Amino acid sequence: MDPLFWTIPIFFFIAFVFSMLGMGGSQLYIPLLFWLGMDFKTEAVPLGMLLNVVNSGSAAFTYFRKKMIAWRVALPFAVTMILFAPLGVWINVSLPTKPLLAFFAVFTASAALLMLSGWKPGKQLSPRGKLVLGLSAGSGLGIVAGMIGRGGGSFVVPLLYISGLEAKAAAATSAFVVTCSGASSFVSHIATAARPRWAIWIGCVLAVFAGSQLGSRLMAGKLKSKGVKIVFGYVLLGVAALILVKDVFHWI
Repeated sequence: MDPLFWTIPIFFFIAFVFSMLGMGGSQLYIPLLFWLGMDFKTEAVPLGMLLNVVNSGSAAFTYFRKKMIAWRVALPFAVTMILFAPLGVWINVSLPTKPLLAFFAVFTASAALLMLSGWKPGKQLSPRGKLVLGLSAGSGLGIVAGMIGRGGGSFVVPLLYISGLEAKAAAATSAFVVTCSGASSFVSHIATAARPRWAIWIGCVLAVFAGSQLGSRLMAGKLKSKGVKIVFGYVLLGVAALILVKDVFHWI
């Protein structure tokens, strides 16, 4: 049996966890697909971004139905990330990304420790402040997401939480933003070169959709904000470590 079929149950679990956090999971999908034999540019990245969109989009639909998305900040974030993600894809071959990745790894780890510490940020931003945050942070993160082939959820959620959103609302809002930015990155990547293995692609998509539905429903209905913060904190520490080990130091 093709070892890539082992990704189906693994991706179900990843989608289950990451959908609760407003993250697509491409930071795990892509390296796993590459380690199991897929070509990085033509197979791992396009499929990883597709799974990212399926996961976050499925979760965002659940959160939309539960009225958990903060639209005032979500819409400007989403629009700017859609517009700037293709720019990141275009410049990723010429701009050195290692220092940027190192910065975001530190930022991600700091956000994780912030969540786990129990410290609560100040009051929520004003409507104007949310618009400014969405436009400025969305454009910058859109470029980064396009450059590194990710939806940006591990960066979006901490910014939303620090800006004053409650943990569950930050995760729900991020799911919508990540869906938009991930879709833009996916289209940009697949327009260049992609070689789908349809049996594996379909199996992975179905597994991610099922895991995302289960995880997002659990978060929306049963998990408290404290539980979301704990899960989010430890997952983000893992993401930060993965960025440093794989993308910055190239130890694996």
